[in-house]
Amino acid sequence: MANPIDLKKQDEINNQETSQIAIVIVPYLEQGHLNPLLNLSRLISSYKFLVFFLGTSTSNRHAKFRLCGWEILDFPTIQFHDLVPGSSSFVPTDVRENIGSFFTSILLLRDPIREFLQEISSRYRRTVVINDSGMSWVVQDAVSMPNTECYCFHTISVFTALSFACETTKKPLPSPVADIISELPPRENTFDSETIEYLKLQRESRNFYSVGLHNSCKEIEGIFIDLLEEQRENKQYAIGPLNPVEIGISISKKESHACFSWLDKQDPNSVIYVSFGSTTTLSNEQVNELALGLEQSGQKFIWVLREADKKGGDNIEKGFNCPLPKGYEERIKEKGCGFIEKKWAPQLEILGHVSIGGFMSHCGWNSCIESISMGVPIAAWPIHSDQPRNTVLIMKVLKIGIVVRDWEKRDELVSAVRIENAVRNLMGSTEGEEMRRRVAELSGAVSKSVMNGSSRKDMDSFVAHITR
Repeated sequence: MANPIDLKKQDEINNQETSQIAIVIVPYLEQGHLNPLLNLSRLISSYKFLVFFLGTSTSNRHAKFRLCGWEILDFPTIQFHDLVPGSSSFVPTDVRENIGSFFTSILLLRDPIREFLQEISSRYRRTVVINDSGMSWVVQDAVSMPNTECYCFHTISVFTALSFACETTKKPLPSPVADIISELPPRENTFDSETIEYLKLQRESRNFYSVGLHNSCKEIEGIFIDLLEEQRENKQYAIGPLNPVEIGISISKKESHACFSWLDKQDPNSVIYVSFGSTTTLSNEQVNELALGLEQSGQKFIWVLREADKKGGDNIEKGFNCPLPKGYEERIKEKGCGFIEKKWAPQLEILGHVSIGGFMSHCGWNSCIESISMGVPIAAWPIHSDQPRNTVLIMKVLKIGIVVRDWEKRDELVSAVRIENAVRNLMGSTEGEEMRRRVAELSGAVSKSVMNGSSRKDMDSFVAHITR
């Protein structure tokens, strides 16, 4: 069951024009999916809608604690509701056997989500459900409820979504897009078997959507948006980037994260930011090579060295004690060449700092679009899932990055020498400078798109659609 609805807060909001419509956001329960949907909640809330953000107590805590670029208290029309998994009556035994305990725990949210939506739909003229594409199975009961409609939000790039769609529809694509996509690695090489089964279950549950929403914009992926509409034969709204594109660093952030004091002392574009997201833990051997490569490059760096989030676990403030080369931390501190953060760090604010000139990244889509928003080129180190496909977009299409880890050699250790050369190339070469110029131009175009360009128009069109 969800926690009780705050009826007093609802009554206060009921004076608004849009009070007859309730927006229910259903994110997939990992950080890379929580971020964009919470940012979407902020955007929708700015149109004076009441927004319900559904998740477990742990996922909601993670979402609020790791918020970047804005304050949750500034948007009182966003309400968080903690869901408690229901019974397993809806989850077939063969499905549970194929997808593992974490995915099963997500599927067990179907009961409480159905109950929550039944209550909401009885109170409003229209209930609008916006769910992560990875939560399609658990929201499917909504389509049988009165005054309720569902919209699918995709947290991956449109380029990746297009590549998946054409694999399913078998519809041809024009050249050169078809040539680029034909070279992408198959899903079996980037997703484990349990994830593939889970995604298949979600895909089979998506036949009730008439609209798709994307954390991207035409300035980044225009041609792919048009082609995806042809593949899926329905409207695709590109309403991103959903993260703030203009940010400042609050006093509280500066006080709680010492990295900003260090960054303030560095020259513009002199520091490379290194982070591999919330789902990756590098091996001790790889950490050792990365440490040496960064040091030997002679470039300043800020490195978020932390353990991956445990699936379904609550380790927000947990540190990481991976062994570094003997005397390493003392050396870089003495030289003043690096800063190592072993807990969660506010990535968007770091990328937006004037001293940051490059980003060594796993190329999750959140990280890619945040880097583009802040005008920072990427040193790509894809690890799993959609990341190898995003790397192709960054490298071959947008041409705002270089590759550190070659996907074809993913089973090999990335050597310190390769890391050193990649950092020097991105941060100190003519090629790297050209990438910084190109991504800075793209960043400017993206900001205009969000303020009064294609993204804003798509968002206004979507709001007009749900308030019709």
